[in-house]
Amino acid sequence: MSLLQREREIITRNEYVERFDFDEIEAFVRGASKELFISHRFETAGKMLVQPRGGFPTYDQVFRLYEAFVEAGVDVLPLTIDSNTRLNDYATARKMLALSEENDTDMLNGYPLINHGYRTTRRMITHFDTPVSLRHGTPDARLLVEVALASGIFEIEGGPITYLLPYSKNFPLDKAFLYWKYVERICALYSELNEPINRESFGPLSATLQPPVIVIVIQLLEMLLSLEEGVRSFSVSFSQTGSMIQDVVTANVLRKLARHYAEAFGYGDARIHLVYHQWMGAFPYDKELSDALITTSTVIAAMVGADKIITKTRNEAFGIPTPEANARAVASVQYTLGMLRGIPAVSDAEEEEHLERMVTEIMEAVLNDGADTLWRQTFNAIKRGWIDIPFSPHVINANEVITIRDSGENIRILERGRLPISDRSFAYEQSKIRLEQGQRVVEKIIQDIGIMQ
Repeated sequence: MSLLQREREIITRNEYVERFDFDEIEAFVRGASKELFISHRFETAGKMLVQPRGGFPTYDQVFRLYEAFVEAGVDVLPLTIDSNTRLNDYATARKMLALSEENDTDMLNGYPLINHGYRTTRRMITHFDTPVSLRHGTPDARLLVEVALASGIFEIEGGPITYLLPYSKNFPLDKAFLYWKYVERICALYSELNEPINRESFGPLSATLQPPVIVIVIQLLEMLLSLEEGVRSFSVSFSQTGSMIQDVVTANVLRKLARHYAEAFGYGDARIHLVYHQWMGAFPYDKELSDALITTSTVIAAMVGADKIITKTRNEAFGIPTPEANARAVASVQYTLGMLRGIPAVSDAEEEEHLERMVTEIMEAVLNDGADTLWRQTFNAIKRGWIDIPFSPHVINANEVITIRDSGENIRILERGRLPISDRSFAYEQSKIRLEQGQRVVEKIIQDIGIMQ
């Protein structure tokens, strides 16, 4: 028995998990319908894939949600995990699931996959024969991913940076890197049996004034950490910034550098996809304005040539959307995309050159660190403040970088902290910033955060 298999048996031997039959699971994955694999759908769809958000605690609720999505023409289904499971608190998740089922009241903010189990969940996944993406926010996702893959969920979102620094305060970063190394190896292992398991990084980060340079650097590093463990299909992502041209520039640089670094590290055969998240900040309370925001972001997704768009709804300002509102958003986005085929490419050469230069400066600093592994180089870069996520709650994050918007609503770096970017790059950022006379920075930040309200 290999060391990895021994570790797998220890991790899956859990009082809240049904008995794992690894031979049966392997046979299931080997014979699974190719329609369950988003990596296959990327290759064959000939269009941008549309994926909503959504999740409920009970099996029946999720089943009905999926029915509504499929009727609306969804391409990828979401499975959003509850916050207790994200924290590996399966005991509380089990109690809250029982209360949800008994009282017909949602006591969880998502689906407790561990407690439902892979045999039950697999019945639902295979029934719809549509790719499902696991959305979870878990620093230690080892058990969760084992159950997800056994269920037929063949896209796994997240990573050691993107699912830790924006979500957690104290979870050890070094442990997160090692736990996600396990996840990558399991995804790579199952990829040998059928179509590749797709891994997707979470580009929105804290979803608050994120500078594209930081987003791209983190996307590249999580991609490389995944590919080095044998993953063959990976999606880089980012979210709507609030500036149409900055979105286009970000997409072009991210796509170009993802391919560059994959080839430079010897992973030229990897399938790399681009995912665009619709606006992740505060939505307007006027639902018609929300519709306009969603339509605009759909147009931008077409302009950047995204392989997948992750949608929002007109009810975002009021809480968790109903299945009906969610399905309506899917249908609307599909309709809009249908009118945008052949949209001409646009860009800004000067901004692309500037952004690519900044990304390269930080990547060179990270990769020139003397540590013996990529994850240690990345860990050291975060400790030193070379990678710094604005508004991250984590104690290891420097939180010295300050960003605001320029007159064109592009996100600019006002204070660079310890980012290893050149004086030339920083001067370019500074040259674009104009504060009104007497305006305090904190007032500008608050204004910029609520740009869409």
